Amino acid sequence: MNTDAFAAHESNVRRYGRSFPTVFTKALGATIWDEAGKPYIDFLVGSGALNYGHNNPNILAPAIDYLAGGNILLSLDMYTAAKREFIEVFVDSILKPKGLSYKMQFPGPTGTNANEAALALARKYTGRSSVMAFTNAFHGMSLGSLAISGSASTKKLGGVARHDVIRVPYDGYPNGAFDSASYIDYVLGDPGSGIEKPAAIILETIQAEGGMNTASAAWLRQIQRVCRKHGVVLIVDDIQAGAGRTGEFFSFEFARIEPDIVCLSKSLSGAGNPLSIVLIRPEIDVWHPGEHSGTFRGNNLAFVTAGAMCKMWSDKQFTASVERTAVRLQGHLDHLLAKFPGCIEEKRGRGLMAGLKCRSQAIVDRVHDAAFGNGLLIESSGPNRDVIKVLPPITITDDDLDRGIAILNQALQEQANGNCPDISNTSDLASYD
Repeated sequence: MNTDAFAAHESNVRRYGRSFPTVFTKALGATIWDEAGKPYIDFLVGSGALNYGHNNPNILAPAIDYLAGGNILLSLDMYTAAKREFIEVFVDSILKPKGLSYKMQFPGPTGTNANEAALALARKYTGRSSVMAFTNAFHGMSLGSLAISGSASTKKLGGVARHDVIRVPYDGYPNGAFDSASYIDYVLGDPGSGIEKPAAIILETIQAEGGMNTASAAWLRQIQRVCRKHGVVLIVDDIQAGAGRTGEFFSFEFARIEPDIVCLSKSLSGAGNPLSIVLIRPEIDVWHPGEHSGTFRGNNLAFVTAGAMCKMWSDKQFTASVERTAVRLQGHLDHLLAKFPGCIEEKRGRGLMAGLKCRSQAIVDRVHDAAFGNGLLIESSGPNRDVIKVLPPITITDDDLDRGIAILNQALQEQANGNCPDISNTSDLASYD
């Protein structure tokens, strides 16, 4: 496999090419092939940007027709037929069935663009400058997003100090005993706390890059109550956890909350085309025309594929299939947790956004390499890179899911045989119906 061109000409910053040293050429569904024709089950899916699998025919078909028709591809924020159709489908298929009412802002096409816009709007709306963010958070790679991210590895990026950020413990941090929601409520109401009232509280319902830490419904409801009580804008960063990843379209639905602002990107287009939106409660939409901008906020091809993706959520058979696949995955992971207690500490995540917290980074590294050698793409997360992220397409077939889990099982078995003793008597990987 010739990778000389990448080593010779691509920046040292490249990461995934080093983790998966092969050259990929084709992909369909949950499978991706390299130049030698070797297939890999994809439990990485573009770090959550391909929730609906590679080249999903239901999403690509209208895009192919659109491209062949001489239609508009870039439109800034001008009105186009493609944008109108997406807006109408998003309202009818996603928002209305959930009883939600939001205005839509189309910023630049990435997740960090959406978060930057949300933060700027919250500051404009409240007239305050600080933002409250959480331990182990990750919100993107632009300066404002880096400032509110929690990882030590981001502290020096950008070369500027991170001002106007109040860091507080996430749900369950550090050991499950601390009630951070009540703490926030108290310090925001106490003039002697020394903590100023922020413009916004921004959170992920599942901290994907932070180690698949998962907020409870009760904690999320309490955070929303605190925000309402103190006049603070609640922003949910649903960039990786949204667009169906947890089994529902929005990751916060299970908690029955209605954030003031929701940021979506990654799998929003359904096909890997860059697209992001900021959903804004109407009374908070205080932007002046042109006050926030971005050249690529009119990606019309992405509007087409995103609209096709949204229509899938009006199909009860589709939503039932996603729910069933989530149950199947969770059953598989419960089995692995019981089988390899010497390797795996706990299961994390929710629905089809799952993780296995291992007992060391070394275990994760070896499992990653063994899985890749046997045809499975996985990645790690967490401040210590000791969590195996399990992100199959939400449309994955039972056979492909089982095949991917079997490869993961084999990689863990190799570790159990040599480095983390398997102290259970569980039989080989079971099938979950």
